[in-house]
Order: sequence, then structure tokens, then C-alpha cells
Amino acid sequence: SLTSRVELPALSPTMQTGTIARWEKKEGEKINEGDLIAEVETDKATVGFEMLEECYLAKILVPEGTRDVNVGAVICITVDNPDLIPAFKDVTLDSLKAAGAAPSSAASAPPPPPPPPASSAPPAAPGSSYPTHLKILLPALSPTMTMGTVQRWEKKVGEKLSEGDLLAEIETDKATIGFEVQEEGYLAKIMIQEGTRDVPLGTPLCIIVEKESDIAAFSDYVETGVAEVSTPPPAPAAVPTPAAAATPSPAPAAQAGPRKGRVFASPLAKKLAAEKGIDLAQVSGSGPDGRITRKDIESFVPPKVAPAVAAAPIPAAAPAAPAPAAAPAGTFTDIPISNIRKVIAQRLMQSKQTIPHYYLSIDVNMDQVLELRKELNEVKAQNIKLSVNDFIIKASALACLKVPEANSSWMDTVIRQNHVVDVSVAVSTASGLITPIVFNAHTKGLAAISTDVSALAAKARDGKLQPHEFQGGTFTISNLGMFGIKNFSAIINPPQACILAVGGSEKRLLPADNEKGFDVASVMSVTLSCDHRVVDGAVGAQWLAEFRKFLEKPVTMLL
Repeated sequence: SLTSRVELPALSPTMQTGTIARWEKKEGEKINEGDLIAEVETDKATVGFEMLEECYLAKILVPEGTRDVNVGAVICITVDNPDLIPAFKDVTLDSLKAAGAAPSSAASAPPPPPPPPASSAPPAAPGSSYPTHLKILLPALSPTMTMGTVQRWEKKVGEKLSEGDLLAEIETDKATIGFEVQEEGYLAKIMIQEGTRDVPLGTPLCIIVEKESDIAAFSDYVETGVAEVSTPPPAPAAVPTPAAAATPSPAPAAQAGPRKGRVFASPLAKKLAAEKGIDLAQVSGSGPDGRITRKDIESFVPPKVAPAVAAAPIPAAAPAAPAPAAAPAGTFTDIPISNIRKVIAQRLMQSKQTIPHYYLSIDVNMDQVLELRKELNEVKAQNIKLSVNDFIIKASALACLKVPEANSSWMDTVIRQNHVVDVSVAVSTASGLITPIVFNAHTKGLAAISTDVSALAAKARDGKLQPHEFQGGTFTISNLGMFGIKNFSAIINPPQACILAVGGSEKRLLPADNEKGFDVASVMSVTLSCDHRVVDGAVGAQWLAEFRKFLEKPVTMLL
């Protein structure tokens, strides 16, 4: 018989603690698959927590009304055999902790020994039948990461793992990062499938065992309370199992009541139905009192009147659909939001809503920069091709030394004036904007800056940047000149105080020095966005004046 310790799962992506609002089951009661076991108040709403397998509630360890229960904390014990229930009558959280520290002391009754071994596998490991194993949890791979997406498993179940091997690629809020194994062993079970999105930190990803002979023991291992995370992969199963639709159909009488008014469905079933575009009123529930469970959603085959929702996976059904009904399906495409895009959205919104931006624009004569760049590129001594952007980075860094207020950060209680200039350079990638950093740009020559920028941009586009290469920076440059943009205003990258938006160069007529006639010059427009809490208008203007001086007489950058 199996005993399970049920842990509080993450019922919202940002949930870290929860309040047990109400227990829906009493000790000793039978729990069917999909039954609500408790109502949990998260940071977003009160959500029903349902069980994913049949069992009996043996002991409630966290009473109703308990606040700030940590995600992953054991809240109750379930058993698959009602005969085991009496053995847990006197079990408490303290006794469980003691049992975890000294398993031999937990011999108060013959049946209780199953719980102590479970304590070696913290999140809800079902019982004592599993050999020694290590459960790998999703770690924080960036300082601001709260969840991740499992992009790809680099190892397969059964493969040997050596210390330092790449285990999986995880998409964080910043980039896609390789997750390395810290111990030797064998991969026994993968619990989160490839492509699973929004996996909360601390979620068990896989199980590693020491002995190859122990792998088979985990073939049917189930993680109670977190299986909800890995629900996206079964979505395609709705197509290959049309025969399963016959199973729920014997319960139309039970479903007839709810259909007229409120539809009863588990939270997981509602979530899956929303993802698949299924109308719950059309689904027959196989749970208690006609309640719709996860199985009902996964085995649901829509009637012919609604092929527009499921037309893509079932081409055979398409001809039966009336032409007008099929038309709306092709009018838009829903693109999933990546973790990187989510964080970009959050940070930009935070910046625009909380930072008092103002903007200063100036024109710069680029003739001497273009001439010097041409001369230096013809030298080819170091086989380097300098870009105009390299000159802009250097001029910005030197202007920051002249006007250090612009090279500052708003830290809530202090303004931090930085003594080094680390220039963040905005780079566009397939997954969104990222700002790799040219460190100590004020001390580097043009060739070193050019090498740094090329290497960082390539790594950014390949998703290979390490966190230290894009987190931080003291000043940011965003250059859209190569796209033919004349001028624009950029959004500040907090906690920095300034960002320079660079437009393209264009030929313009300027008054000649001798005041007779006009000269043709290449002119570039730049706009400095400033945080008015840190940089006053006159200070921002002073920075732009210094910046223009360096670019209009680039040889002064050598001094």
C-alpha cells in the first residue's frame, strides 16, 4: 500500500505562499480523481486544489485558516488503502519532521513506517517502494526568475550523467540557459516534458538515481500536486483517442442538470478547456454529480456543429463545416508569450509608469567620424571593421566621465554615481530585446569596443549570453539608424538614469564656415531620454554638448 505526503502546489505563477481557506474533504473520506480536496487562497484568487488520483484522506496536517503556508509544505497525508487511516491518527507536522531526522524512532504503530522514507523525497513522493534517489528541482537561473520553460532535454531516461553534463535547456525571463548536472548518476524519470511553459521555481523536473538497476522502479512515478504543471503536452491526445469519447457518454443524465445553469468542472478541467477552446456546456462529466474532470476534457471530441475550434488537427472534419464558420479561424494567429517577452513587457511598463522621462534632441555633424572610420578601416592592421556605432559608444562613455550625473542609477534611497562606464548596447533578437554590456568602455579603444560588440551581439542572437553579460550596465545606447530611422525616443532601462536613442545619418545643407553659401554634411539626430529624478534638464543638455564635441572632433577621443 502507498502513502503520499501531499504538498501545497503553486496554484498561480507568482504564488509563494497560500492560505488554506477550507478543507473540502474530511479525514477518512475517499477522494476520487479530480475531486476538490481544499480551497487555497493564493496571491491572485481563491483556487480549488484537486487530487489527480484516487485515495483516502488519512490526516490533515494544516488546519483551515492557516495563513502563509509555503509552496511545497506538506499539508496532508493520503493513503490508497482505508485500513491504513487509523495509523495516522496521532501524526503531526512535528512528528513527521522528527521521523525525517531519525527514521528509526517512528515505530509507534506497525503501519506508520511508510511515511518516514517519503521524507527523503520532499515533494509528495508516494511512499516507501522507491529506491534512493535525488529529485532535481527547477532552480533560479537569473536573479529575477520566478518561473521557466523547459525548452529541451539534453539527456534521455536511462542515460548516464556525469558532473557538469548539460541536463536541459531552460528559458528564463532573460535568456535560454543550459542547466548542468551537479552529481553523477542515471536519469530515471523526466517529470516536466519539453515545451512546458511557466514552470514555477522549485518544481521537480526529474529524478536521478545512483544505480542503473534502480531506473525501472520510477517508470510509473507520479508527483502528487504538481502534475498540473505538465498538462500542456497531453493536448494532442484529443485527436488520437476518439474512441474514448464513448466512455463519458453513459452519464448524460448526471450532466443534464448542470448544463441548464452552472457547469461544474474542476479548476484543471476549466484551464484545459480554455486552452483548447472547448465549451464546457458540451462536455459530459464523469466525476461526482456530473462534475467535469481533466479526463473528460482530454477525451472530448467536439460535435460537428463546432469544427471551427478543432478544424486544424482534424482535416477530415473540415469539409463538413459550413464555409462562413471556418473563415474566422484564419483571421488571426495567437503567438505564445515567451518568458523573455513577459519580462521585457513588465520592465518597460514599470519604467514608463514610474520614471519621469524627459527627452533632449540634438544634431551631430558626422563628417569627421565617417572620414576617420574610412581611414582606420583601410589600415586593416588588426583585421577589424569599425562601425559608426563603435564611435558612438566611445563618445558616450567619455561624455559620461565628463558629466558623471548621467552615468548614475536611482537606488530609491540614494543616487549611485558610477565611477566606471559600462555601456549596455540594445540588440534585437528573435525572442526580444536584450542589452549586452561593453564593460569599461571609457578605457577601451575603438578596436576593442568593436570586437566586444560583435561577440556579444552574436551570443545574444544565439541565446548564449551569460547573466553577467547583460545584467547591470550604467548607460544604454539604442541605435536604429541602420533601419533608416531618423529619430526616436527610447525608454529608460532602470535603474539607469539615461538612454541614448540614435537615428541614421543623412545628407543636409549646412551654412558654410565662410558664411557664403552652404556645405553638404552628414548629420545624425540623437535623443537622450533622462530620468528627471537624477538628471536635470541642464545636466542632460551638458552631456549632449560633450557627446557632440567628441564626435565632431573624433581625434579628441584619443586624448
